[in-house]
Amino acid sequence: MARRKKGRPVNGWLILDKSAGRTSTQALAAVKRLFDAQKAGHAGTLDPLATGVLPIAFGEATKTVSYAVDGAKAYRFTVRWGAETTTDDSEGEITKSSPNRPTIPEIETCMDDFIGEVEQVPPQFSAIKVDGQRAYDLAREGEQLALEARTVLIDDLRLIDSPDPDTAVFEAECGKGTYVRAIARDMGRKLGCYGHVVELRRLKVGPFTDEIALSHDDLLEAFEAGGLEALAEFIHPVEAALHDLTELTLTPSDAASLTRGQTVLLRGRDAPVFTGSFYATSKGKLVALGEAERGQLRPTRVFNL
Repeated sequence: MARRKKGRPVNGWLILDKSAGRTSTQALAAVKRLFDAQKAGHAGTLDPLATGVLPIAFGEATKTVSYAVDGAKAYRFTVRWGAETTTDDSEGEITKSSPNRPTIPEIETCMDDFIGEVEQVPPQFSAIKVDGQRAYDLAREGEQLALEARTVLIDDLRLIDSPDPDTAVFEAECGKGTYVRAIARDMGRKLGCYGHVVELRRLKVGPFTDEIALSHDDLLEAFEAGGLEALAEFIHPVEAALHDLTELTLTPSDAASLTRGQTVLLRGRDAPVFTGSFYATSKGKLVALGEAERGQLRPTRVFNL
């Protein structure tokens, strides 16, 4: 006899505004409990120090997490000049210090080297796996890691404010795998003054921005006022993460074939002419993810909505 799953079958995305001091896993667990959801995951880990956009995928939306994770990210972060730390943020111990402070023209000139494809060594305290273990677990045990540099894409880096000689505020738009803490560390080294992140806020993950993000307190307030029905209003559809894919609207019979894992051949004037990834809907309901080639639609993931 199959064991009944705990919780309710919730499907869709919630855009959480994570508070500082919580890990992404802790934030996810709290939201999952509040929604009494059977299944949930998050798209893109945020450091405990960081705040901002943490997309939470419920139920069938977990099948689309990779599309959100692979999307562009945007951050606002504050760098404190004069010290480098073990964690590249304010939670670590200072390892190097300098009395030097960069001028605004020096900072602006330096930023040019951090836009485009950049070679970046991840922080020692990061989620990178080393011989099957997370780097941050090894670093906490005192192990010095020789992490390899990786090529990351930084689309834009802007100096937003420099309120005093010790502090600079930046905004960055970047691709998957970019560490903002590493940007601060490497800029500090290049400027000859060292640096680390003291504040970090994620503004965007793929199509999800902080303009639609809700704090845990917002959710609690809504739940206390209207229960689970009130929380349901904050759920975005599963396909919200698929904004970069082409949508194909299928007949019920073709949709049924896709959900059985069968390839569908579309002919005639309305047949798709593109090659690549798509998501299929039928009667307004998400059916499947797939690949299209020469009118053939091959399903790669199917949904039970």
